[in-house]
Amino acid sequence: MNFLSHYYFDRHMPNCYHVLGTVMPDLLKNADKSIILHPQQHHYPNGSLNQLYKGWQKHLLVDRHFHNSEFFKTHSHQLKLQLRPAIEGSPVKPFFLGHIAIELILDSLLITTKQVNADEFYAHLGSCDNEVISEFLTISGMKDPALFTHYFENFKRSKYLHSYAQTEQVAYALKRICMRIWPNPFTPEQETAMNEVIISYRQSIENNFMEIFEEISPLVR
Repeated sequence: MNFLSHYYFDRHMPNCYHVLGTVMPDLLKNADKSIILHPQQHHYPNGSLNQLYKGWQKHLLVDRHFHNSEFFKTHSHQLKLQLRPAIEGSPVKPFFLGHIAIELILDSLLITTKQVNADEFYAHLGSCDNEVISEFLTISGMKDPALFTHYFENFKRSKYLHSYAQTEQVAYALKRICMRIWPNPFTPEQETAMNEVIISYRQSIENNFMEIFEEISPLVR
């Protein structure tokens, strides 16, 4: 799941460090895909650090249920099939694209149906102290936490998740993710075709997309 989908399950959580922990694995991956941490192998001595750890564990639990769900398997597969002709000739694998596309579509729908408030999400992140974050990362084995905190400041400043309210921005976000692996993943024509697929697919699941959140919620309380 993407950022706002993870936030959905803890949108009523008052502790900002817990909220940050629920998205930190993905933030770290975006900051530097070579970073691999195993917080479960370490001890976190105070409340804020423990909240970060608990949020991190919640992230893993939610992702495990989501990626094993019939919802994810069905929709990522269908998107793969629909996106395959749109990106013919691209180095991007349709399987990868289908996987990421359904996660971004869910975030988009959560915003536009007002299931989550992106400003409240960013407010949580903005309440976290970088010194606490750096201490957590240091304990977890990261040698240079500044690599993350620099990215984190830019992430908070840009507030790009608001753009997901515009459906065409979902295809752009998909392109940006692919550009971390492939320098020029799509032609303009492929981008246009991808956008058409995503808009259509988003509309097709708008009335029932909440079923996956209702399915997972009781499993991760």
